[in-house]
Amino acid sequence: MKKFAVILCGCGTLDGSEIHESVMTLLAIDRNDCEYSIFAPDADQYHVVNHVTGQAMEEKRNMMVEAARIARGKIRPLAECRVEDFDALVFPGGNGSAKNLFTYAIDGKKCTVREDVAQLIRSFHEQKKPIGALCIAPVMLAKVLGDITITVGSDEGTIDNVLSFGAKHINTQQTEVISDKQNMVFTTPCYMLPARISDIADCAENLIEAILDNIQ
Repeated sequence: MKKFAVILCGCGTLDGSEIHESVMTLLAIDRNDCEYSIFAPDADQYHVVNHVTGQAMEEKRNMMVEAARIARGKIRPLAECRVEDFDALVFPGGNGSAKNLFTYAIDGKKCTVREDVAQLIRSFHEQKKPIGALCIAPVMLAKVLGDITITVGSDEGTIDNVLSFGAKHINTQQTEVISDKQNMVFTTPCYMLPARISDIADCAENLIEAILDNIQ
């Protein structure tokens, strides 16, 4: 049975992991008769957003504690994720992931990636184990790995930034997966394109199946 490490960073698209993408990813892994373990940084979120108003709130929340809502409490600190324990690594997206795991939503093409996250990505890449990313998360892979091929749908501004990181981009329709088999990187657009929740389910299912087709 193949084992996936899924990395979250909170609970909610504006300040953490996108919930639909996270849950559909877990469902797709399970429906393909695989196991998953969920991890998140044990650190404060960049900020907390009221998802009704879209406005930042004057409080602090911990990424792992919030992501535990999605994980139903079964979650571990990112520091405990070891490449040797898993067959693949997956990052759901969400605008919050581009604040917490890397700073693209704040700094654009000058963004940085959390060093523990970057090191995990590099470790899986060096071991030639698949890495999947949904929605905005492929930008993070491009920032860390450089010369890979990804998709973020068809958003021109984001594509320009991806190209500036040295990556290649392929425009996609909703639910498609771009498989960079040479680098073992698999990406799908999700909410980077107009989407229904059923599209997110299909994106996640197609992504996990593409990864499984390429696991050694």
